Amino acid sequence: MARRGAQLLPEETPRGLRQPTAEYLTMLRLERGLAQNTIDGYARDLADYLRFLQDEGLNDFSRVDAEVVRRYSEVLAERGAAPSSRARALSALRRFHAFYAAEAAGRIDPTVDVQLPKDITRLPKALTVFEVETMIAQTAGEDPVSLRARALLEMLYATGARISEAVGVDIDDIDLDGGAVRLYGKGSKERIVPLGSHAADALGAWLTRGRTAFSRGNTAAVFINQRGGRLTRQSAWAAVRAAAEAAGLSGVTAHSLRHSCATHLLEGGADIRAVQELLGHASVSTTQIYTKVTVQSLREVFASAHPRAR
Repeated sequence: MARRGAQLLPEETPRGLRQPTAEYLTMLRLERGLAQNTIDGYARDLADYLRFLQDEGLNDFSRVDAEVVRRYSEVLAERGAAPSSRARALSALRRFHAFYAAEAAGRIDPTVDVQLPKDITRLPKALTVFEVETMIAQTAGEDPVSLRARALLEMLYATGARISEAVGVDIDDIDLDGGAVRLYGKGSKERIVPLGSHAADALGAWLTRGRTAFSRGNTAAVFINQRGGRLTRQSAWAAVRAAAEAAGLSGVTAHSLRHSCATHLLEGGADIRAVQELLGHASVSTTQIYTKVTVQSLREVFASAHPRAR
């Protein structure tokens, strides 16, 4: 039987996020009398929003402000979502937050000052190769946490994996000798992507010298926490953010290494269809946004360096 309504919300969502959202969806059905398909549409938009909040390290709505909502809008744009799709998603957020704020005194609706997207496409922000290398250099220690962080960053940059895909990788999904890893994307769609020597070496170091310090023998996950359980998306994102802050980089998001991987591949001459396969995009049109990034970079180089540009 197909999942409906609140069943579409991520099962691993913290109670402080899931329960108010489920109550809102129930209200839509019982009090507003909306059609189930309409409620399911709201549920899908809100489920994606909850995953984003988890990636941001938020376990309830108390610290969700206008800046968080704007960042979510930017993430939607970076994924290639059309302005109309972003507007629909943010409209769902506005309705939910209005409901949530009205349920108890002192709650503030963070969407009040957030404008709906205009008909523009925001290009994903890629780091430079130097910035990526500087980030990874911040994980140069030999302690288990540093080894894990380096393996995670190298893998995210090499494969273009989403953070949720990276933490979902099991030991059996990795072939270090062959330099490949199996990833499970949206809808559990499977793809096998190359690792590259740096990522393979970093993963090998983590598995042989770092993971053993945390392992309790109760999980097949590649990336585990200090209690031996699978590393969460929030903890993985925290490791990325810590490396970025240590490198003095601002504006780094959970998708920055994925964007950088795609952009650097295209700048290096990779075929767009190959990049589409690597990223797990269902449509090449989603991947094409990165070609705009590389063209924009070329324009900037031309404007600053060509004698006839000025």
